[in-house]
Amino acid sequence: MVDYKSKDDKTNTARSGEVINLYDDITENYIRIVDELTKAQPQYTQSITNLQLDYAAAVKNTIQNIVSAQKILASNGNLPMKTPYTDEFVKQSNEISNNVIRAVEINNQLSISALHAASENYRTFNRTFDSVTEFTTSAAKAWNSFLTAQQQQFFHNQ
Repeated sequence: MVDYKSKDDKTNTARSGEVINLYDDITENYIRIVDELTKAQPQYTQSITNLQLDYAAAVKNTIQNIVSAQKILASNGNLPMKTPYTDEFVKQSNEISNNVIRAVEINNQLSISALHAASENYRTFNRTFDSVTEFTTSAAKAWNSFLTAQQQQFFHNQ
């Protein structure tokens, strides 16, 4: 029995090697890009954190300066510091502050939970994509095996 390989089969084998190298190069290039983006991420995160801390310090400083200026104006104007509404104003101010603080705490908890859920979704997506890739690869191998057998049978019968 003679094993028949056509010139086209040899060319197809060389081409498939080139295609594999092409896909390997594409994969490597995309991974390098993602690695480079990932490498800069801690710097961005630290810069954003520093900006947020500077912003918070500036807001605190502004509040202290405004209240200090109002105290000076009130004390120089010979205005009475205690009015019938002072106690109610302080009570409402404390209540509003406590409500805002609770809302911020709830918002932080919700945000952290959402980030954890998004992270879990990425892990689930990754596992699903791995499964789909494995299935597709198996199907492609089965199809290629079937085609190769059909081609060999076709060329053998000629």
